[in-house]
Amino acid sequence: MNTATRSGGRTLWVATRALLMFTVVLGIGYTLLITGIGQLAFPAQANGAPLTTKDGDDVGSSLIGQSFTDEDGNPLPEYFQSRPSAAGDGYDGTSSSGTNQGPENEDLIAVIAERKTQIAEFNGVTEDEVPADAVTASSSGLDPHISPEYAAIQINRVAEARGIPAEQVRELVEAHTQGPDAGYLGESRVNVLELNIALDEWED
Repeated sequence: MNTATRSGGRTLWVATRALLMFTVVLGIGYTLLITGIGQLAFPAQANGAPLTTKDGDDVGSSLIGQSFTDEDGNPLPEYFQSRPSAAGDGYDGTSSSGTNQGPENEDLIAVIAERKTQIAEFNGVTEDEVPADAVTASSSGLDPHISPEYAAIQINRVAEARGIPAEQVRELVEAHTQGPDAGYLGESRVNVLELNIALDEWED
């Protein structure tokens, strides 16, 4: 065997060992390490933050929004409504996206105007009281939160549909309103699914 052949064989063996080592260290070891840290430090988020009823039924995730509509797509008056979603047919985790339409897009302007009219009529408020997040989708299309302002204009409608005092519904909204992260990052928000679960369980 000549020198060139032996050198080539050694190079191939070194490359193979490096591949095996990095596969074990980065492909397996790193994955197990990060998974372990996630399970120890953030178990809920690492497992998808599932939400269950008091009966133990899985109803979704606190990280992904849902639509609360009937079979024809009409909003259910007894539930708080989420913001619009541009992800697939609405809150489709496999099609996360925004509308990619700019603020001067004529189609978007028309859709927002139509939504504002519908939401105002549905909740018995004026169009001026409809907040921006009620008529616009989030950039991901999966945001599970609405603003306290959007929740507030829905309180009377939900209370009337369920036949319960509006003050009781308002207290539930306040109990499920989260402040900015760390006290100053982001805005106050309400998780719609968590709030609707609390409504159903409060009545039970």
